Amino acid sequence: MTAVLATKILELAKAQGKTITCAESCTGGKVAAALTDIAGSSAIFERGFVTYSNTAKNEMLGVSTATLETYGAVSEQVAQEMALGALGAAKADVAVAISGIAGPGGSDFKPEGRVCYGIATPKGVQTETIEHGALGRAQVRDAATRHALGLILAALAA
Repeated sequence: MTAVLATKILELAKAQGKTITCAESCTGGKVAAALTDIAGSSAIFERGFVTYSNTAKNEMLGVSTATLETYGAVSEQVAQEMALGALGAAKADVAVAISGIAGPGGSDFKPEGRVCYGIATPKGVQTETIEHGALGRAQVRDAATRHALGLILAALAA
């Protein structure tokens, strides 16, 4: 499934002359890996950001300390700043950001399987939260990767 999505992204981005970047936390680079698994991806993907810690989010993407302290790393506000930071740093046309709780664990307030996404283009940024559920760490990360690829594809198709 991820290979099919990544191939469609590559074809569409190449046809449009657009570049893609990603800012990943809980997926740990799986979106970048899915895209770069496809031959020819260097035409559309220059770099990605794996920002697992709050310090990395701040230093690499410019996510504000105030946003992190106020809303927490797993929030749409942080996903928005991650996406915008990646878009600017990579000088890309589309940036996706992912921050979530893959598990095990979580809390009543932020349960396992909650993933916040941001998708940014020069036209703006959109965010959303998906409750993937307590599927287990690997399954949450896979679901988040597939969803992020779908967001990129939708942004290219818009």
